Amino acid sequence: MRPLWGCIGERPETKGLHPSIAAEVLLCAGILTGWIGSKEGIEGAQEVAKNLMSEGITFYQSAGDVMKVAAARAEIAYTYFREGRFDEARIMLTEALQKLTTQGNTRARALLKLTTVEWSASRYNVALGILTDNACLFENVTNHTIRANYHNELAIVLRNLATSEKRDDYFERAIREYELADHHLKLAKNIIFRAEVKNNLGFLFYKLSRFKKAQEYLDQARRLTVSIKDKIGIAQIDDTRAQVFIAEGRLKEAEAVVRHAVKVLGKSGRQCLLADSLVTHGIALARLGRTEQAKFTLQNAMEVAYQVDAYNKAGLAALTLLEEIDELPPEFADQVYDRATEWLAKAQSLELLQRMIAASKKIRANVRGELNAEDATEAILKTTCDLQEEMLKHEGLLIKQALANANGSLTRAASLLTMSYQALAYIIEGRHRDLLKERSPIHRRSRR
Repeated sequence: MRPLWGCIGERPETKGLHPSIAAEVLLCAGILTGWIGSKEGIEGAQEVAKNLMSEGITFYQSAGDVMKVAAARAEIAYTYFREGRFDEARIMLTEALQKLTTQGNTRARALLKLTTVEWSASRYNVALGILTDNACLFENVTNHTIRANYHNELAIVLRNLATSEKRDDYFERAIREYELADHHLKLAKNIIFRAEVKNNLGFLFYKLSRFKKAQEYLDQARRLTVSIKDKIGIAQIDDTRAQVFIAEGRLKEAEAVVRHAVKVLGKSGRQCLLADSLVTHGIALARLGRTEQAKFTLQNAMEVAYQVDAYNKAGLAALTLLEEIDELPPEFADQVYDRATEWLAKAQSLELLQRMIAASKKIRANVRGELNAEDATEAILKTTCDLQEEMLKHEGLLIKQALANANGSLTRAASLLTMSYQALAYIIEGRHRDLLKERSPIHRRSRR
């Protein structure tokens, strides 16, 4: 690329090139810009990458090359993923895969990208389904790096499902898949991805409370990453190391390590990775007794994730805030819990559900004090209520909240409540006429 392209931020020289060659140059420059920009933390690199690849797509479209257009769109989708915009990435990858029907390397890469998007959004069963349904495709691929990525992605999904569903057999399968990934990457002589796999193995052994083994793999991962001067990779490994230190009770070491990781990731534009490290930093600060700093850090993690629509990560930050900080004002804690439940609504994790239930109990205990199970059972059995009336009251509160969030717009409120405009109008007219004043005025269409 050197004769045609000087550096990231510059447009490659395509004058005099055949359109098909120019398209390849632009696409290649875009892919490299996105990848290097991500690794080096170059601000705005993902936007530059999108523009270059989009320009390349125009050449393919003019030539009517549907497969090349789809492959390029899959690459653009991954720039959205790096920015934390999971929904856009998912939509683009799904559309690209509808065109990439040939069983080969291009389709395999797109499937792996979609898998990463799904497990990053905590949709682990969806990710497992993608990998399982396409196992034959990956078995027939001869490219060692693609084969390694398949085993690595499968291991990540199994590890998360093992945690959320309490499946010890998944942990053992995940270890085997990581080892297969490392084997293929060794054959491919791919240092960068080998470091990532070793980091993932370190994280897995941390989850199994085998901390010495975890640190061994993390040390190997860090040495490999330092050898190629990958600052973002080093920061990710340091975030994992900090989590291990926290589990071992080495809180000062954890705080120092993750503080540096946050500093690096804060300049990288990798907002999802930054949000993850901010959560780790918040936990370390909270357990060191630095409550105000911890609260600020976890709120920052929520905001960083929310700004890029990474709602599952914003929800995890909110949930961690409730778990780690005891002195939250009751009203504020209730608001944080409300956001966490909404942002984590699509997460497929039993572990998260159990954490949410525990957080809910903690909030209620802070509001009305501790109440043992026997007293609670006696209280509810002695309290009578009109079930229909209570359901009606709850329905009215939900509709009132939706109208407030929609500034009185019945159409928008209906969308928030996932019902039709007509259904909501009928409910208000028939069961909650007191809410008529909450909605915007009805504009009748004049008859012609």
